[in-house]
Amino acid sequence: MYFDIAMPSTLFAVTTVAVLLNRRVEKKLKATFEEREFRVKDAIILVVAMGVAVSVMAFVPHMAVMTLFLFAYSMLLFTFTYIFSDFRKAVAELFCAAFIVVSFSAATISLFALNVFGSLVAYGAAAFYCLCGFSLTALFYEGNRDNVKERWYLAAMPTALFLILYIFYNKTPIWFPWLLNMYGFVFAVLIILYLGSLFTWETSLVFAGLLTAVDIVLVLVTKAMVSAATHVSGLGLPILVILPTLPQATTEWGVLYISLGLGDFFFAGLMAVQTYKKFGKNLAVLSAAAMATSFFTFEALILNFEVRAFPGTLMIICGWLPIVLFKGLKGCKSKIL
Repeated sequence: MYFDIAMPSTLFAVTTVAVLLNRRVEKKLKATFEEREFRVKDAIILVVAMGVAVSVMAFVPHMAVMTLFLFAYSMLLFTFTYIFSDFRKAVAELFCAAFIVVSFSAATISLFALNVFGSLVAYGAAAFYCLCGFSLTALFYEGNRDNVKERWYLAAMPTALFLILYIFYNKTPIWFPWLLNMYGFVFAVLIILYLGSLFTWETSLVFAGLLTAVDIVLVLVTKAMVSAATHVSGLGLPILVILPTLPQATTEWGVLYISLGLGDFFFAGLMAVQTYKKFGKNLAVLSAAAMATSFFTFEALILNFEVRAFPGTLMIICGWLPIVLFKGLKGCKSKIL
């Protein structure tokens, strides 16, 4: 019998981290969005847009897909870092110093690894040396800066690092699985925090119901989700978290890997965050554990019955819904009594 604890544990960890971080960042994010929130109409439009995007993804050229995702991820990373770049001067200087050390070390190691990774890494080394120079300039500039408002140059460093690693190193063993999954985790949390602040409890319920229905159609009926995932998976973009099963399962094709899209992580994180706002931290963490447990159960069935794909949102909501319904019914009973 096959089963896996790696992906359910990762789903629980990412969801819980997003819940715990949400309280720290939501106030500032809401101020950035000028207290704007999604209405029911906005949630419906978002689901429709996601469904259309997935349906046509398989027909979009690889270069266009790669450019679109790199732009979106870069903007997300830059915007999020910029919003929270108003930290103390000493922290900003330490931030710059860390990028100087990391970029210089990466560039130097790349030069010594040309025979292993290929000539493209030489361009990566040059790009890292440029990032090192930029970080050094930013460090000197920071030393002469008086205010501690948002700094665009601090936000540019993580964005540049991501682009350099993807463009010049995505065909090397350090990108898959290590950096690919690391950025997958990072972007999953950022997307949950960034978009989660725009949802309310009511719009989240509408969004969850509609997205689950659309996901079922795209995966089990039209198969568009499978085609889209197959189309973009070879690009090495951090749109999926890909982990080997634990305990390790081996088939005739080799070690068995499980993949879960960032959209499913966002879905689980959104529901847990909204549960936290509505019912408190304890129930939110409990709902995260229930979603991971439900995912574990469905995943075991998929592994043993050799199902190629199954709607991740359905696997997740089957864990979240009983917890929330029980809490809601318990609250109604207390009011009646």
